[in-house]
Amino acid sequence: FALAKTGVDAQVLTSLGLAMAMAVVVPALGWQLLKRRVSGFDAAAVAASYGSVSAVTFVTALQVLESQGITAPGHMTVAMERLHGPVRLQVVDRGEDPSGRYAREILLLRADGRVVQHGIVRIDLRRLATETAAAIRGEAIPLGRILIEAGLLRDVHDVCLLQIDPGPHLRRLFGADAAPAYGRVATIDLAGVPTVELLEIVAPGSPA
Repeated sequence: FALAKTGVDAQVLTSLGLAMAMAVVVPALGWQLLKRRVSGFDAAAVAASYGSVSAVTFVTALQVLESQGITAPGHMTVAMERLHGPVRLQVVDRGEDPSGRYAREILLLRADGRVVQHGIVRIDLRRLATETAAAIRGEAIPLGRILIEAGLLRDVHDVCLLQIDPGPHLRRLFGADAAPAYGRVATIDLAGVPTVELLEIVAPGSPA
């Protein structure tokens, strides 16, 4: 989805090439160093972990950039699609008050049905065009994709990373054990006005 929007140019190809090279070089170097201290099997497992590119890596990188004063706004929908291919939206629960404040709990799923992200979002639909608000209420397209396709000026800020010990509800949704999960809270301004508040949690063990 992201490449369909930006196109493939020399910069994109260079970035992809460097990412692929790092995914090979980092595990190879790690294995060479680690095998001197642990068994070859354990060295390979640890080296492969450090060579992966995951959603947790993505949100951590965003936080590091922001701490250095570098603006790096982004939508987790785009990150999930880069890592897993097209994702589909499943709404777990929703609600809307008479004033147009809409909230929902969602899951993003890969093509094979595996859950890759949980989210809770609250949106002031009064700030959006009628067709954009209708698309959100339609609950068929992830929010990030709707905002991008609407061409809205977006500013993702007040990002805070979280480590979460999933309770019974999240474990049931993820279909996973009690391993720690990671995510973020953030606010999205549209055209300079705070409009979206969100919580996004990457599913434990979600592979790159």
